[in-house]
Amino acid sequence: MTHLTLNLLAAVPATPTWSAGVGLIMVTANLFALVVARYGIKVKGVGPNLPIELPGLFEGFGVPELLGVTCLGHILGAGWILGLSQAGLL
Repeated sequence: MTHLTLNLLAAVPATPTWSAGVGLIMVTANLFALVVARYGIKVKGVGPNLPIELPGLFEGFGVPELLGVTCLGHILGAGWILGLSQAGLL
């Protein structure tokens, strides 16, 4: 390994430990993704339906939509958590 590679490996930022604030940010990110998907997904209900009845916000959502929305929400949440912790706000 080169000297540059060793320096890059040593520059890994510290990640925050779990707290109620971190959980609240993740929930907020998932709700934000859900609202965006509610109005952004044009063709809903393609694929298997969810096995339980959910509130009206999820109307027309199937398994693929729910998995996609929660994946996007977790990606956004991880970014928000890492960004806020590096800025010193978390």
